[in-house]
Amino acid sequence: MARQDQDPRAGADTARRRVLRLAGLSAAPDPGMDRFARLVARLLHVPVALVSLAEDGRQILPGMLGLPEPWAGRRALPLSHALCRHVVATQRPLIVSDARADERLRTSPAVRELGVVSYGGMPLTDGDGLLLGALCAIGHEPRSWDPAELADLEDLAAACSAELRQRILSAQLRSAQKVLETARAAAERARGEAESLRREAQTGLDHAELLLKTSEELAQTSGLDDVRRRLHDLLAGVGKPSYAGLLVADRNELRRIPDPDDVSSVEREILTLPTDAAFPSARALREGRTVFVPDREALVAAYSPDAVGLFDRLGLTTVMCLPLWGSRALLGVLAIGWARRHEVGITERATLTAASGYIAQAVERAQYLDERISVARELQEAMLTDLPLANRVEVSALYQPAADDHMIGGDWYDAYHLPLASPGAEPALMVTVGDISGHDMHAATVMGQIRSMLRQATLDHPPYSPATVLAALDAACAVLPVEASGTLVHARLDPAPPAMPWTLTWSNAGHPPPLLRAPDGRVHVLEAHDVLLHQAFKDASRTEHRRELTPGSTLLLYTDGLVERRGHDIEAAITQLAGLLNRHGNDPLPELLRRISERMAQPPPEDDVVLLALRVP
Repeated sequence: MARQDQDPRAGADTARRRVLRLAGLSAAPDPGMDRFARLVARLLHVPVALVSLAEDGRQILPGMLGLPEPWAGRRALPLSHALCRHVVATQRPLIVSDARADERLRTSPAVRELGVVSYGGMPLTDGDGLLLGALCAIGHEPRSWDPAELADLEDLAAACSAELRQRILSAQLRSAQKVLETARAAAERARGEAESLRREAQTGLDHAELLLKTSEELAQTSGLDDVRRRLHDLLAGVGKPSYAGLLVADRNELRRIPDPDDVSSVEREILTLPTDAAFPSARALREGRTVFVPDREALVAAYSPDAVGLFDRLGLTTVMCLPLWGSRALLGVLAIGWARRHEVGITERATLTAASGYIAQAVERAQYLDERISVARELQEAMLTDLPLANRVEVSALYQPAADDHMIGGDWYDAYHLPLASPGAEPALMVTVGDISGHDMHAATVMGQIRSMLRQATLDHPPYSPATVLAALDAACAVLPVEASGTLVHARLDPAPPAMPWTLTWSNAGHPPPLLRAPDGRVHVLEAHDVLLHQAFKDASRTEHRRELTPGSTLLLYTDGLVERRGHDIEAAITQLAGLLNRHGNDPLPELLRRISERMAQPPPEDDVVLLALRVP
């Protein structure tokens, strides 16, 4: 009787056991796999991340972050608790916004006992395409997964698969090395073959390390300069090029991104190229393919004298230009050069092509972020008020963005005249400095709403009491509702006849205290304040305070980015600020604000900073 065919699932299980043994992975912590779990948790902002691998009726977890006991100690889950088994079964990613509402998963013990609600799992494979498990991101709340987040998870899964393959290859090479060492003792020919195999294996390991390092390093980049800064070190392990350059497509030209750490670089001599220029990089962009120039003779024969001159000054003999393909279009060109003639083999070309894919993803992400940041910065700066031309009082303001370009804040200042109390009278001046919580486009948008609402509330409530206006703002935010949270100082400055004191009336919603410098140099901290602006405090009592400002007095308002630093005492910073105001308070106001910004903003602030100064005559 003929034997029936073996169950293919049993064959897959046997293959997985062999692969995991080669990779040295079991139900025990593994530093490399734990690193991938940490990267998933950090990049996707999830509380639980797993490297989950199928093994004999269970899922082992050599990489794990955030799983509760007893599973964390066991480093394994039964199949009933492992959503990874669906990835293994279907050989496709599993993306779930709310497992409790998913027909396949809502009865799973993972939902009930592990708190799995949102889930993203990307397949992990070996070099033969055998599906080993999944790289998983898990949340305890429903979540709408962003395509960019899923792309990051997919990239990390590709890097994790590459490391698994590298380990398997290393184990195989170790085994092969033992055989080759025995053969060396028998014959010189075997020794030479073993050395050749070792070199090839090392090259393969170098290439695998490049791809892993590229996917890992470029996932952390935040702009085109950052991508360019990392290029040379990333590519140094493959072919040891002496130059790696980045050019991005910009309408009808290529724009070179020079090394930001080398201000004297030859790259800066030609920062833009027309797309029809006789340069290898422009040709790679036009034709959408890799362009290889083996030596200077080929460069002279096919390209312009300008191209030859630039590559001579860069000291390059061999050049390869690879197109950078984005998700929708050709983004630019990666240019790689060698000082000596260099033969680029099939494996090296394939590795550099794969690396260019990671670089293209980083460029696309950087351009997207740069565009968003630019729009947000323009929006925020457009909403900053032009200071009014006061008849006698001096007014000056300074806005300094955060050191991190991604930190779009909600800081603002405002100053405007109130309607005249009587014909011929000098108008009172309203001033505001505030900070809406958050560091994103939403914060900047809410800031614009609050500023406009505050202006309207002021003009709708004569005689323009700051406390009354803030109470009206609280009520409006609660009714509309506007999800605003933050702090602000709202003040009215009433003029007086020459040589007489002006009157300052203010109300403080949880903001850092204004500083008042008297003409004799003494600085007073105006500490009185109420609760911050928040819809939860809609019934908060708003109080206001008055102070006479003798002629020559200087009032300084500021946001917390000036005095609040991680690991530093805010009270000490306010004392330092008061000392600067004491010493330089007689300077012209723009010079005073510049001095304060330079002295207080070291190191560069993590938050936006606003300064507003007024001096009464």
